[in-house]
Amino acid sequence: MGYLLTSVLLWPLLLYQGIRVRRTTVRLPQASGRRHGQAGQGPRLRVLVLGDSAAAGVGVEHQQQALSGQLAEALQPRFSVQWRLVARSGLTTAKMLRYLSKRKAEPFDVVVISLGVNDVTRGVAAGSWLDQQRQLIALLREKYGCRHVVAAAIPPIGQFPALPQPLRWTLGRHASKLDRHARRWMAEQPDCDRVEFGSLDDPSMMAADGFHPGAPIYRLWAQEVARCIERRWTESEDPTGSCP
Repeated sequence: MGYLLTSVLLWPLLLYQGIRVRRTTVRLPQASGRRHGQAGQGPRLRVLVLGDSAAAGVGVEHQQQALSGQLAEALQPRFSVQWRLVARSGLTTAKMLRYLSKRKAEPFDVVVISLGVNDVTRGVAAGSWLDQQRQLIALLREKYGCRHVVAAAIPPIGQFPALPQPLRWTLGRHASKLDRHARRWMAEQPDCDRVEFGSLDDPSMMAADGFHPGAPIYRLWAQEVARCIERRWTESEDPTGSCP
């Protein structure tokens, strides 16, 4: 039985489970703390972190524990990092695209993107999502002067402990489909890199809601992004080469 047919047959159950999860899952706040700052000494590096609840630090108390804070800390030994966070829970790629289109232009060397989970839960088609990703990165290049994009792969939703079966399986399959489309396209972009999450072997690393990252995941995520940025920006003045 194919994935599409299975999803259609299970639709009433999936709808019920989705509503129940939204009603019963613990709602965690976005991390508190500053959303911009400067740290370190060395060559200037302007970094924008943008995205959804994971970028906003849901799952930890303070931005210092979240992606933006951990990333600034990891980069500051080599760079004078000027960083800014633009993120909000519930944002899809389309909503972020509309917001950045209206926002006043501000130059950034590197943009770190965390988007996709809300597109999955809202059932955005893979083709539409890929078109939105293309538009988003084109906007970052043209309006914001971005020279290097580091995008997070869609996390392994099929392993999120907060989701019951078969909703977990269905969303996991859809997430994998969207992610494959983005991975193939971004592999052809010389200024783009992706950070993979891999398998979620230890659910205890997640936040209390079983849906968002916990502090250990944010730390590992920031370290991977920092290594990618460092390889690009310390090996050459032109960061459009490949990030291994």
